[in-house]
Amino acid sequence: MKKTTIYYKNETVNGVNIFYREAGSKENPTILLLNGFPSSSISFRDLINDLAGDYHLVAPDYPAFGNSDVPSRDEYEYTFHNLSVTIEKFIDQIGLKQFSLYAFDYGGPVGFRIAARRPELIQSLIIQNANAYMEGIGPAFGLAMPFLQNRNAETEQPIRGLMTLDGIRIFYFDGAEDPEKINMDGPMMDLYYLTRPGLIDIHLDLLHNYSTNVTEYANWQNYFRTHLPPTLLAWGKNDQFFPLAAAEAYKTDLPHAELHVYNTSHFALEEYHAEIAENIREFLTRNNIR
Repeated sequence: MKKTTIYYKNETVNGVNIFYREAGSKENPTILLLNGFPSSSISFRDLINDLAGDYHLVAPDYPAFGNSDVPSRDEYEYTFHNLSVTIEKFIDQIGLKQFSLYAFDYGGPVGFRIAARRPELIQSLIIQNANAYMEGIGPAFGLAMPFLQNRNAETEQPIRGLMTLDGIRIFYFDGAEDPEKINMDGPMMDLYYLTRPGLIDIHLDLLHNYSTNVTEYANWQNYFRTHLPPTLLAWGKNDQFFPLAAAEAYKTDLPHAELHVYNTSHFALEEYHAEIAENIREFLTRNNIR
């Protein structure tokens, strides 16, 4: 098997260095991979290897994620809107004209904002455990509701708990089919990035801003209905944050969406990257994206 060469690049966007992984020929269709909390582009390491022979893959780290710059809270307002503006400018600067959007977790609110503003960029949607419907808010979100409604030292405590190793393990291991298939390098790297100086407060700012995503749901749903992009839904069905109901809700506005369900956790790629890669190949081929 030919070895995949992954390039580790940087692009300065409005003074902020954005790190990104890139692989595959630019002559092939592009897939833009947008990661979720509490991880970074490293979560796509296996999928990139699986797909680079057939596709051009780009996986950026948002500001304060992974290897991208961490501007101070005075210099950069950590909101989902701002992340989407930064990534949209990144897309333009590196010259992406059209792509399939792989939206995982935070990749939904970041990517769907971009798609709604710039529908001409989107060839298809590949949505993995990312929510856009009230029906998709899972039981684990009950932990966050007091914090979202009234941020203070007391309501922050459970959220801070998610940014410890035990908290990070919840995302990876709760609902995993075979915990021995989960590579602990991922959670340990996430912990390293999350616990750098100032990062906890930055992520608290962003998590508190999550309520703005709920107000955007109607806008994203209108985008889905109006443009009907070909859509693949790849779902870890045991996700406590965005359960299977979140995936099924997309069918309201995207009736032809293709749904694949996996017996795993929020981080479905950890156990099922090869299967998801094959589903992506078949889906893009059927939709003449090749």
